Amino acid sequence: MAELRWTFKQEDHEGQPPAASWLLEEGERWMRDRLSDGQWLVWVVESEGEICGHVFLCLVDRVPDPYAANAPVGYVTNFYVTPPLRNKGAGSALLEALKQRARSSGFDTLIVWPSERSSPLWQRSGFRPPQELLELPLGSETPSQLEF
Repeated sequence: MAELRWTFKQEDHEGQPPAASWLLEEGERWMRDRLSDGQWLVWVVESEGEICGHVFLCLVDRVPDPYAANAPVGYVTNFYVTPPLRNKGAGSALLEALKQRARSSGFDTLIVWPSERSSPLWQRSGFRPPQELLELPLGSETPSQLEF
């Protein structure tokens, strides 16, 4: 799956070289650690014994609330199908399996940050622009000192 992640990101970045510090072994270790504790789930598509697609789901627990449901939110990411299996139902099957599991597990909402290219696919699968979600990208802010 780490190799497929590598391929996926190379496709996204049109063949640009990755950061020199990125190692495939780090991706493998990250996936092994996250998938072993149940916080992350993954669905895969195989063809001829090879993984040809995957989608990841991260369980985001909510703080207990005495006035509202405590259902978790699911963060969907790393959805990828290799070019030979695209437009043949593999991606739809992955997303349907993920949505079925989320429903049966009592998730409240699934969220995804789609790329411009993938947004139509997500919308065809039932995802809609949020009415309540706000985002604060932190990468461009300068940290400030807090005084008490």
